[in-house]
Amino acid sequence: MNATLLLPDSLSLTPEGSALVAEIEAYLATLPVQARAVVPLICNFGSTIQRWNAGFPQPRLSVLDRLAHRTARPVDVSVADHLRLTSRYLAEVGWVQGKLWDASGRVCLLGAQAAVLLNGYGTPYTVGRARNQVMEVLHTTGRAAASPDVFNDAPGTRQTDVHRLLDRASARAHSLGI
Repeated sequence: MNATLLLPDSLSLTPEGSALVAEIEAYLATLPVQARAVVPLICNFGSTIQRWNAGFPQPRLSVLDRLAHRTARPVDVSVADHLRLTSRYLAEVGWVQGKLWDASGRVCLLGAQAAVLLNGYGTPYTVGRARNQVMEVLHTTGRAAASPDVFNDAPGTRQTDVHRLLDRASARAHSLGI
């Protein structure tokens, strides 16, 4: 059986169009070999910026939510996903020590977790379990901190330390299946 491509009349190849194709092919044949080499396109400007919640569905209002004038049901995320989203949120808006957020919008670890929750990802129970995983990683790595917030605000802590902590806690939660 022969497969044929059915095109609308506007896209069908006309004699004028085939002459244009022949003209382009003739031009390309005159170019030196190195100019005709086909290479993959690589963007010189880096990668595309993605939002912190890329890959996760947006919370959507149902009809009942609209009728009751309430917020959308939260998107169900695992503890590991919540920790990943927290790290992404921190990377996008910036990190701060000593306060929940500052005037420029930067947030601390707790502020990032609250922002992820307020944007409709997970429940307060998810956040609590995520904070437990962060504390477990703090204890297993020998960091004496009474809470993740104390670790965040410690003078020697840097943003990379917070991201590394969240990454390890996320990996731990993923290995536990939560």
